Amino acid sequence: MNSPKRNQGMNGIVPQPIRYDGAGGIDTGPRDIMRDKENPNMLVPPNTDAGLVPNLKFSFSDTPMTLNHGGWSRKITARELPIATTLAGVNMSLTPGGVRELHWHQQAEWSYMLLGRARITAIDQDGRSFIADVGPGDLWYFPPGLPHSIQGLEHCEFLLVFDDGNFSDLHTLSISDWFAHTPKEVLSANFGVPISAFDNIPTEQVYIYQDNVPGPLESVNMQSPYGTIPISFKYQLLAQTPIKTPGGSVRIVDSRNFPISQKIAAALVEVEPGAMRELHWHPNNDEWQYYLAGQGRMTVVLGDGNARTFDYRAGDVGYVPFATGHYIQNTGTESLWFLEVFKSNLFEDVSLNQLMALTPQELVKGNLHVGPELIHALRKEKWPVVKYPGFSYYPR
Repeated sequence: MNSPKRNQGMNGIVPQPIRYDGAGGIDTGPRDIMRDKENPNMLVPPNTDAGLVPNLKFSFSDTPMTLNHGGWSRKITARELPIATTLAGVNMSLTPGGVRELHWHQQAEWSYMLLGRARITAIDQDGRSFIADVGPGDLWYFPPGLPHSIQGLEHCEFLLVFDDGNFSDLHTLSISDWFAHTPKEVLSANFGVPISAFDNIPTEQVYIYQDNVPGPLESVNMQSPYGTIPISFKYQLLAQTPIKTPGGSVRIVDSRNFPISQKIAAALVEVEPGAMRELHWHPNNDEWQYYLAGQGRMTVVLGDGNARTFDYRAGDVGYVPFATGHYIQNTGTESLWFLEVFKSNLFEDVSLNQLMALTPQELVKGNLHVGPELIHALRKEKWPVVKYPGFSYYPR
């Protein structure tokens, strides 16, 4: 059996499950030291954690890749993160010219462009067309059932979110899959061409394939006699003026400023070092999170004395059940960036600070046994992200 020394991490320090108050003890058995270092608040939970809380974290690094000529994909659904029943996510990358083939599905598709540039196309039920190029920080949204495609203009990567936690590629109908499972004489009759025209069609779903990089947008001839889709499927989130507060910023996108997005709302949150996403909850649905950069920790309080703290890094997915209190702290030296995504047409949150500020003072004092020091510090204005001089983390 390995000695503790041989199990050390890269910096030679072996974390131990011992809290500052002396609770716990050393672990000299078989361990994954690197995993313990990535999850310090699981190894040494804050003494305010208690009770039974389901797992609220899963990393895309723990999911299998689907590799194709033209790109790759991986997904986190309720099969990987059972608590995540409202939304599912797919992380996808395309090569220059790589194509996510023409397809459609029963779920709405919301996407955030992580890096690189891509071209998206779609048509609606009235035969109206849509085509646009998207880059970092851009969104797209395709309503359920509408056919669309994605092609890399350069190496690109993006996050896809679907309004069903049990989403599966098996629920997606690709044009190649339909052709492959339709008799050629039926295809011939449908399109009015000889059967020989279908000699080389794929024998199964293509999914992602390699093609040439398309020309400039203005060179594409796809004018429809019925015109173009009147409500854009694209939204430039980073072009939005953010809500700035001490400690960070928030950009909110929902059906009020992105009208086509009727089933998914989101916020892009920046939390600076030493700051936190304030104590709050969402009154309309569960929260599905994707961590873009930095590192942080989130405590979720479910009620009945149940609370747990989780650590997150770039590439992780977090989840918060409906109407559950939580906050997110930046535990690193760089800004923490993450997406909050909801199965809703509107973004809604309730601030604990604002709630207390707008509740009669005597009621707050009697409920919490607090005095003027806290009461006079309460704010009637909502600050989604907060930072105060002298702020520090409580010990684990």
